[in-house]
Amino acid sequence: MIACLDVDYRDDHAAVACLLFTSWTDETEAQQISKRIDDVAPYVSGEFYKRELPCLLAVLEPIAETLTTVVIDGYVYLAPEKKGLGGYLFHALNQEIPVVGVAKTRFHEAPAVAVLRGDSQNPLFVTSAGLDIQQAGEYIKQMHGEFRLPTLLKKVDRLCRDAVFA
Repeated sequence: MIACLDVDYRDDHAAVACLLFTSWTDETEAQQISKRIDDVAPYVSGEFYKRELPCLLAVLEPIAETLTTVVIDGYVYLAPEKKGLGGYLFHALNQEIPVVGVAKTRFHEAPAVAVLRGDSQNPLFVTSAGLDIQQAGEYIKQMHGEFRLPTLLKKVDRLCRDAVFA
């Protein structure tokens, strides 16, 4: 399974959403997972991964053995030797599950592939670990949806923003 994840931060917790799908071209997910995360670390400039990584792992660890790839909103590498959130996630997953990062804005030194989708002239920036970066870019390009953002990446963003926990 391929997983795409996103996190939304609230005043006293975070909402993590994960969509699982089987093929890069899938229009709909096979499964949805939403989880409330309490005790979220505060935001620290330059150390965002310390805040978001525990949230992602809380959802991924129980399903890790079923995963072939994880897609996140953000960068895997910020520079050739500087890990971003995805790089830390790849290492936390014992470098066994490839991680693809999809960012909407260019980070100056990131070794990213620019991917144009649909009629958009504004690219997505794709980085990866455990998977050839060109192949990662092709996978993101193949994802369902006629617009800049693939359908399932839009949906996981909406799912975490709209998540309500009892």
